[in-house]
Amino acid sequence: MLLPQTYMNQAGRSVGPARGAYKLPLDRVLVIHDEIDLPFGDIRPRIGGGLSGHNGLKSLKAELGGPDFARVRVGVGRPNTTDPEIVSAHVLGAFRQSQAEVDALIDDAARAAEAIVLGERRL
Repeated sequence: MLLPQTYMNQAGRSVGPARGAYKLPLDRVLVIHDEIDLPFGDIRPRIGGGLSGHNGLKSLKAELGGPDFARVRVGVGRPNTTDPEIVSAHVLGAFRQSQAEVDALIDDAARAAEAIVLGERRL
């Protein structure tokens, strides 16, 4: 498990070298990330796919050599605007949901990731 010490937008700077140091094939990389295009609380695992303007995923794609890594997409919802400053503040700010709802979201994402790692869930 790796917890990059970079900002999410530069996660590839940590993940790429770690993958190289451990000689991991791309199919052994699992990324858990926020997804504004999913409603708050939705958890959707997948392999590859589009980057949806997510700068962290762009960084990972660049450093990993492609987008075909496993992901656990954690829905945080999208604000009712396309204004980049408001969208950025939404993603980087505190959750508006209750602590219990946020805790449940984290637990659900952790269970999804664990199921993938243990081979209990196929993507």
